[in-house]
Amino acid sequence: MSEIRFDRVHNRYVIIAPERQHRPNLPKKEDVTSSVKNCPFCEGHEDFTPPEIFALRENAANTKGWKTRVVPNLYKAVQIEERDISKREGIFEYTAGFGAHEVIIDSPCHSCTMAELGSKGIEKWLRTMIVRINDLQKDKRLVSLQLFKNSGKNAGATQEHPHTQLIALPIMPKNSLDFLKRNQEYYMLHGRGIVEDIVHNEQLEKVRIVNEIGSFIAYCPYASFFAFEVIIAPTKVLTGLNKCSQSELTDLAELTKKVFEMLDIQLDTYDYNISFYMAPLNTNFENEAYMDDIEKNFTFYMRIMPRIYTLAGFELSTDTAINSVVPETCAKLLRGDEK
Repeated sequence: MSEIRFDRVHNRYVIIAPERQHRPNLPKKEDVTSSVKNCPFCEGHEDFTPPEIFALRENAANTKGWKTRVVPNLYKAVQIEERDISKREGIFEYTAGFGAHEVIIDSPCHSCTMAELGSKGIEKWLRTMIVRINDLQKDKRLVSLQLFKNSGKNAGATQEHPHTQLIALPIMPKNSLDFLKRNQEYYMLHGRGIVEDIVHNEQLEKVRIVNEIGSFIAYCPYASFFAFEVIIAPTKVLTGLNKCSQSELTDLAELTKKVFEMLDIQLDTYDYNISFYMAPLNTNFENEAYMDDIEKNFTFYMRIMPRIYTLAGFELSTDTAINSVVPETCAKLLRGDEK
């Protein structure tokens, strides 16, 4: 029987409709022969990209021998060289395209999956993102930062080599600002943040938990927008990746690896997106009302979204998903409790 569930984090409804399909029709795994000859992100092709901003390496920049590498996006949505100036033309307002748009090359390996990177490779990936967060936070003009990974054509990837993108902006995206407002209101009523309470509730109910390691928990959210969606969140209040201790970062890397191992078993071949939801980089007029208590009520999280179905007219016109795989069933399958 279907249910209409409310997603308290993203402030929208999801229709859970198992009648539509008992199990997803997943693509069969095929041998994929990928040419690395013209890949701009492969080791040895450092001159194919703009000069690197940062790399985990022990040798000279823009040469072989790196573990992760960060370069400016060649097709930038925004540019750090622009001036942050707001202008008006009658009722219309615009700001020059100021911001940072960077590509994090996850690994020299052209065809490695997240699980194949292993916990050490994932930890290097996370450490690289933290370096960039901390560096960009120094520019007080930058207010929000989005980290996201598109893997596969159905997830919007245009390069096959595993990579992650970073966009930092002088404005707050409306969905982020909306969450800050709702989270502050929730905190004033309960003394806790929304994500903190959801994590606590998942630990009590246990039915949607996929795995838990150290300071982090992985679970299929109650109102999953995507089939086999998984949230990884800390079990205490941490506002961003850059607030993690070394041991917490190790826990997060290990848990991320295990989640992708579980997804690989169940889904075989699949495209996916990853997004990180974190507190603002800096304060501006849009978010200042919510920043005093941010360290007490904002818990960051990592959202893994397999793209095994195509979003269609209903989803796009209503911002409401129809998910045919029950989240509790997804959690059982990922844990290996149900065949």
